[in-house]
Amino acid sequence: MLLFLQIFLLIPDLDPGAIAEFSLPAIFIIIFFLTFVTEDGACLLAGALAAEGAIGYPFAITACFAGIFVGDIGLYWLGRLSGKRAAKTKLFRRFVSEARLRQASHWLEKRGLAAIFISRFVAGLRLPTYLAAGFLKTDFLKFTVFFLIAAAVWTPLLVVGAGFAQKLLFSGNFLLGALLLFIAVRIIFIAVSRKRWLLFKGRLKKIYRWEFWPIQIFYAPVVAYVAILGIRFRSLTVFTCSNPAIPAGGFIGESKDGIYRGLLGSEPAGEFLLAHELIDPKSDREGSAVSAGAFAARTGFPIVLKPDTGERGKDVMVVRDLDGLAEALELLEDRYIIQEYAAGDEFSVFYFRYPSQAHGEIFSATEKLFPVLEGDGLRTVEELILDDPRAVSIAGTYIDNMEDDPDRVPLQGEKVKLIEIGTHARGAIFNDGARIITPELTGSIDAICRGYEGFFFGRFDLRTTSEEELKKGRGFKIVELNGVTSESTNIYDRKFSLLDAYRILFRQWRIAFEIGSENRALGVRQSGASELMRLLFGGKPRTKTPG
Repeated sequence: MLLFLQIFLLIPDLDPGAIAEFSLPAIFIIIFFLTFVTEDGACLLAGALAAEGAIGYPFAITACFAGIFVGDIGLYWLGRLSGKRAAKTKLFRRFVSEARLRQASHWLEKRGLAAIFISRFVAGLRLPTYLAAGFLKTDFLKFTVFFLIAAAVWTPLLVVGAGFAQKLLFSGNFLLGALLLFIAVRIIFIAVSRKRWLLFKGRLKKIYRWEFWPIQIFYAPVVAYVAILGIRFRSLTVFTCSNPAIPAGGFIGESKDGIYRGLLGSEPAGEFLLAHELIDPKSDREGSAVSAGAFAARTGFPIVLKPDTGERGKDVMVVRDLDGLAEALELLEDRYIIQEYAAGDEFSVFYFRYPSQAHGEIFSATEKLFPVLEGDGLRTVEELILDDPRAVSIAGTYIDNMEDDPDRVPLQGEKVKLIEIGTHARGAIFNDGARIITPELTGSIDAICRGYEGFFFGRFDLRTTSEEELKKGRGFKIVELNGVTSESTNIYDRKFSLLDAYRILFRQWRIAFEIGSENRALGVRQSGASELMRLLFGGKPRTKTPG
């Protein structure tokens, strides 16, 4: 709908008379290619134009049908020629998720060619279904026949229906009519499907549940506060001095391997570290496969694969066997960390120490819960997610990232784990974990950090099989350590209001500036604004040097 709205914003002065000045071939080409952007929108616009007399109905139907036919047949052949591997690429996943494609494949296998016909009348299913038909090498002739029948019914119905509504309700203002009709069609599609209605309600919930707000919106006040701190400390980027051991203090793009190696230099950290290796399948796929296989043989499965410079749990995978490892390695495009898997409960611990002080302290702790749903022998995994008051708000995230088949019906009482990656962006539930902060745990974390020369501020992600042992400062494993842009993740506990969250984040950033200011006075060079902008746009961090 946003794309359709943008079209109207770009052509506010367009009217049927202006359209009539175009040649018929030009109008045909416009409608034809508009179907590649929004099939329904193109049909509604063509119907509105026909109602206003700018074009005829046969012409409008033919232009829409031709664009739909060429575009959707193209999707079939894209799926058939590219294979399923293409569906796992980052570019492909921007348009259709792997889970949605997998779901469409199951649906196609279950319902056969009838699914191709049905998908024409169900918004959101066409793209993945036609691609899945190609992936599964559905007979092209049969696919075309079913597709033609569906398109031949759908296209005239939508074009003529739009024309009738335009003439009845919006005569003389075809742009407004076409836009309102487009919105009305979307509302109808939502209303007639329980699944789409629940997803719509979930999206509405995300508006008033701030924990699900887009990061750009949620962090706007924090960015403003950081600007105020920059004025106060006479530098917008002095916070990058908070961790001299990490390029730019760990602002963005820091190497996980580099941080793990820094921790290896801390003698107290030894017993808490997980085994890991850095692999680069892009430059040496065969060597990476050998190294990864040898690593898995030493540690045993499952193992974890994560981007060396990834953030917020993006593209982290838990691999459970050799076949899964081989498949994952084929798809990796950048440098990756292969890491020993740590079982147990997960907690985050945010630590800081001023350079002028001998010891640091724990700023906050977070308990991470992996949401679990219970089967009833009747509903599918997807239906369980949609019926859950919280899970429905990020249903797409759960379905896209889970290993389970969304169409599977769990047994009565069966537990269905939605995720096992402890990041809020992937759907983990975060609670305030202040109860685990003890003098013993603080002492262990402080010793580890003091042994990591040049580290003063950041968040540990820990796994433990015993909370009581964790409180005693032992029995845990370090999954990850993040630098200056770490988040005090306890803010996502439902007991905290939005104002509470900002209060915590403001204090966190004030401390980062204070530590950075002390380190700058000791001779640490801060990163410049141009360097941070370069990192934001994908540049590699430069090693910080004193002086």
